[in-house]
Amino acid sequence: MPADESPSVRGTGRSRASAAISRALTPRPLTQPAPAGIALRSRPATGPRRPPAARGGTRAPGKPPRPPRGAALRRTYERARRAWDRPLTAYYLILGAGLLITVLGLVMVYSASMIKALELSRPSTYFFRKQFLAAVIGAGLMLLASRMPVKLHRALAYPLLLVTVFLMVLVQVPGIGMSVNGNQNWIYLGGPFQLQPSEFGKLALILWGADLIARKQDKRLLTQWKHMLVPLVPVAFMLLGLIMLGGDMGTAIILTAILFGLLWLAGAPTRLFAGVLAFAVAIGFLLIKTSPNRMSRLACMGVSEPSPDGGCWQAVHGIYALASGGWFGSGLGASVEKWGQLPEPHTDFIFAITGEELGLAGTLSVLALFAALGYAGIRVAGRTEDPFVRYAAGGVTTWITAQAVINIGAVLGLLPIAGVPLPLFSYGGSALLPTMFAVGLMIAFAREDPAARAALAMRRPGVRWKTMRRRVMKRPSGER
Repeated sequence: MPADESPSVRGTGRSRASAAISRALTPRPLTQPAPAGIALRSRPATGPRRPPAARGGTRAPGKPPRPPRGAALRRTYERARRAWDRPLTAYYLILGAGLLITVLGLVMVYSASMIKALELSRPSTYFFRKQFLAAVIGAGLMLLASRMPVKLHRALAYPLLLVTVFLMVLVQVPGIGMSVNGNQNWIYLGGPFQLQPSEFGKLALILWGADLIARKQDKRLLTQWKHMLVPLVPVAFMLLGLIMLGGDMGTAIILTAILFGLLWLAGAPTRLFAGVLAFAVAIGFLLIKTSPNRMSRLACMGVSEPSPDGGCWQAVHGIYALASGGWFGSGLGASVEKWGQLPEPHTDFIFAITGEELGLAGTLSVLALFAALGYAGIRVAGRTEDPFVRYAAGGVTTWITAQAVINIGAVLGLLPIAGVPLPLFSYGGSALLPTMFAVGLMIAFAREDPAARAALAMRRPGVRWKTMRRRVMKRPSGER
């Protein structure tokens, strides 16, 4: 140490050195540069540090909490459920599904019947024009039925039943009734027009049966089995007998399904229901066993190749049409099976042509529309307090659903070919007119619900204007 350095100066130098060393060894924030010549070991700055709420710690002030897992899915489900439970859901489902099935049916009738019309030396639009005319008349009937009150529908039950029975008797009169494909169930109206009264028998049985059961329920007579069966079952068997005189087994099956639907809705006991069902099955088995034609149709279930004598030709080529369609079909109008290979491509087997031209997507769309129509019918029948509406809506739903299942099941090879058209879809004005009237009936029932009536009333322009005007008048004077 130099001689001229005093002890105080030496102490000051030591304190300055120790302070410099301590400052160098103390970590500094990343935003401040370190002194030159001194390297610090610290974590590299890869980005801004997460707030404590993001690391699972305390939530940052002012930031909303993170929703739990699955909350968005539950909210979507709740919104869909609330939208599905609205008062007008059944109304729009019946109206939309019924019109969409009819319009798509018109398109497919035109596509499937062009070759058949040319084979008969007719214009290619021959069958389409007749179906379009029936659809226009049916739309008028649907609009009329949707605007009619329930009391008027009940008043039409007995006249419609009497007229239908009279026409079904005329079918068996020589010179008036005519046979088509071996079934004596048509009345010639002149020109290219014919009428099948048995199709109107389905609607007549539903309206008359619903009115009968509703009146007996009001009088509390349904607890007795004789009032449950008489006169509903005898009248239904009378209609079945008139239909079977013409040999129409398919329509008889649909009528039987409607009868059992009405009995089930009326709360028939299990023993009574099973007894009537066993009797109907025995009669049906006897009718099938004694008819070679019906036995041959029963033998065609599930076959994949036609027999050497040409048996099961229609069933097998229906499967071929569905199999060649693929996912999205060969294109509208590009069917191969309708060129003489598949019999009845525009009536009983129009679903097969739909699968060939529109593919699996087209057939699933048709099934979805029928499922929506069936669900809406069940919803109308389940939510009403009027017994007649409940039985009539349940009967119409049973009719359309059972007929669609039997037709599609026959095309798929899962059921025997019954010869019934696909409701609202297949060619045939006699089948389309009562079915569209039944859809209008369901629309009228959906409108009769008090909540649906109130919702429809609020959508009228006059009511909405008056409501908005009252709201404006109730505002305070200082509010804008």
